[in-house]
Amino acid sequence: MQQNPFFALSGITPEELAYLQQATAGLTEDQLNNFRFIYQGKRRSANDILLFTLLGFVVVAGVQRFVVGQIGMGILYLLTGGFCLIGTIVDLINHKNIANDYNKDMAYETMQIVKMGSGYTS
Repeated sequence: MQQNPFFALSGITPEELAYLQQATAGLTEDQLNNFRFIYQGKRRSANDILLFTLLGFVVVAGVQRFVVGQIGMGILYLLTGGFCLIGTIVDLINHKNIANDYNKDMAYETMQIVKMGSGYTS
């Protein structure tokens, strides 16, 4: 029995694992390897987002938003001190959702790259 290749990703949640299994169901072995390689470099774990959010309390607010590609929100957090720390506290509570949303976007983007590179059609 072959172990799921996504278990090797650090901090993977059951929700993310189920999404990745569904998204990659029709891929060949080569396409799956390409997907894993690209996705592994793009994804962020919830622990990474948590650490970047904690930096908002000590150093600079909004780092977590820059990391997930939300440049506008990052600038807004930077200029307002994380909405006077209220936004930073909300992000601290919702760090798993921020990471999951970002990872879903990266999985979709990676799937598009794999499809274009291999001539895969659904």
